[in-house]
Amino acid sequence: MPFGMMKGTWWKIDLAQHEVVLLLVIVVEILLFQILGRNFLTGGNVSNVFRHSVEIGLLALAMTPVVLSGGIDLSVGSMVGLCAVVFGILVKSLGFDPWVAAALAIGCGAAGGWLNGVLVAGFKLPPLIVTLGTFSLFRGLAEALTKGSESYSGFSESFLALGNSEIAGIPIQALVFLPIAFLIWFLVHRTTYGRSLRVIGFAEEGAVYAGLPVKRNVGAAYMMAGAVAGLAAVILVARLGEARANAGTGYELLAITAVVLGGVSIFGGTGNVAGTLLGWIALAILNNGLTRISDYEIFGEKVSSVARELSGLLTGLLLLTALAMGIFTKMLAVRRARKQALPNPTSS
Repeated sequence: MPFGMMKGTWWKIDLAQHEVVLLLVIVVEILLFQILGRNFLTGGNVSNVFRHSVEIGLLALAMTPVVLSGGIDLSVGSMVGLCAVVFGILVKSLGFDPWVAAALAIGCGAAGGWLNGVLVAGFKLPPLIVTLGTFSLFRGLAEALTKGSESYSGFSESFLALGNSEIAGIPIQALVFLPIAFLIWFLVHRTTYGRSLRVIGFAEEGAVYAGLPVKRNVGAAYMMAGAVAGLAAVILVARLGEARANAGTGYELLAITAVVLGGVSIFGGTGNVAGTLLGWIALAILNNGLTRISDYEIFGEKVSSVARELSGLLTGLLLLTALAMGIFTKMLAVRRARKQALPNPTSS
């Protein structure tokens, strides 16, 4: 093949196809932790990877439409804590049936998401500032309801099975997670609603002039994120057997990392649900794999003793890497567009 043709083909290749890169990262992680760790590729551990990360996966899925619209939601972790406390109060203090309380906790999450949507879409306030404010508001409400230290436990076995039981080796959470994942994928990729979010993320003013219901669609994205956060809270309480105000602490960072790592542009407009899922899987394997390494040392410390710190460090590095990849991809696209716009001297 002539060099010129190869060069032309080079510029047509997207060097940062996140799905391909993430698949390679996941394969490397699996091989590395299988070599260095203990019992990594076992059926029980695979179930544990899913069981202990499903809440992050749900939040990342719900965050995807929000980020596609050019927004952000820093409050989802705090919303998990608030909805967990609301669930505990309804069941243990007011005597509600756990499943009725679960539905009301999800409704509480939807209400919090609705508040974010009103402030962002209705009043045109910056989503970063709005959700930073509700981040503190929701966590503060949870701590006020529990007086800072009270927690709720002693839930029924039938409810706790949601977070700890399996069917044919598959965690019951999967029966909840997979339909939610399909629903969000369908909304984003197979409906006019999903396409409108991309348009809004690219150019909100253009979407308004095109007659799209920008306020309604953006508000719905935040409301859906809140509802899914409520669902994640219910599953988390079922898994831990306890509802407390600090539930979900730090989950917003992990969810955003999974979304951005999956190739969804933090500026809005581009990305897909499949990439988000791969980003979440990469993070879940990383967090689980670090706990499986016990016989290796870094700077004189066993890896197992600093696994939590390493997890936070590597998560931050992954987030920065994903952001850099997004910027690099944008620069390549701009350079390619400029090159294509230049007149070809050989054509005249």
